[in-house]
Amino acid sequence: MLEKDIEDKVCRYARGKGMLAYKFTSPSRAAVPDRLFITKLGVFFFIEFKRTGMKPTPAQTREHEKINNSNAHVYVIDNVEDGKSLIDLLGS
Repeated sequence: MLEKDIEDKVCRYARGKGMLAYKFTSPSRAAVPDRLFITKLGVFFFIEFKRTGMKPTPAQTREHEKINNSNAHVYVIDNVEDGKSLIDLLGS
């Protein structure tokens, strides 16, 4: 499945659960995660969406490590089912 299709379905699911799902871009930083999610309780996390079976690039992995080392969380999702499971887990 294509990355954009996975991203679209997971974002629609998250919004249906009352979460905010922002497209995340940073003009001065490359390789940032695709989306920022914020739950009703103020919990936030990032998701890097990949096409099924694909992995983050080395630059993305480095950026994810920086974010994770700052007590924020980046999750890599390559299928709709895992994305929905993550939303259910973190949105509770």
